[in-house]
Amino acid sequence: MTHLTPWSALAGGLLIGLSASLLLWLNGKIAGISGIARQLIWGERRDFAWRAAFLFGLIAGAAACYALARAFAHTDLAPQARVGFPPVLLIVAGLATGYGTALAHGCTSGHGVCGLARFSRRSAVATAVFLITAIVMTFFVRHVLGLQ
Repeated sequence: MTHLTPWSALAGGLLIGLSASLLLWLNGKIAGISGIARQLIWGERRDFAWRAAFLFGLIAGAAACYALARAFAHTDLAPQARVGFPPVLLIVAGLATGYGTALAHGCTSGHGVCGLARFSRRSAVATAVFLITAIVMTFFVRHVLGLQ
C-alpha cells in the first residue's frame, strides 16, 4: 500500500455501520450481502424489491465513489481498478469466495459487521477464519505467485 487513508477508511466504516444499522432498524433485516444476493435469486418473490434495491445501491454507490474521487481528488489518490491482474485468478477468487460464504452461512458483512455487533460467537469464529484465509492467500498470491 502506498497511501494510508485513515479518513476515507473511517468514513467508509461509518457508512457501512450506518447502512447496516438502518437496514436492521427500519426493515428488521441483517445486511449480509451474500445472503441478500442468494435470496434475490432463489428467495421468495415478496422480498425481491428491497434486495434488488440494496444490491443496486451497493453498485451505484461504488460507481459514484469512483466518479467523485476521479473528479475531485488528485489522480494518485483516486481509487483504481485492478490492472494487470490475471482475469482467471479473479474468477477463481470470486468462485472461492462464493463457496466460502455459502460454507460459512454468511460473508464479512453479515458475520464481521452485523454478527460481531450482536456478539455472536459463530460470527467471531467465521470472521477470524475469513481474516486468516485472507492473510494466507495474500501472502501466497504476492510472495509465492509473485503477483502484485
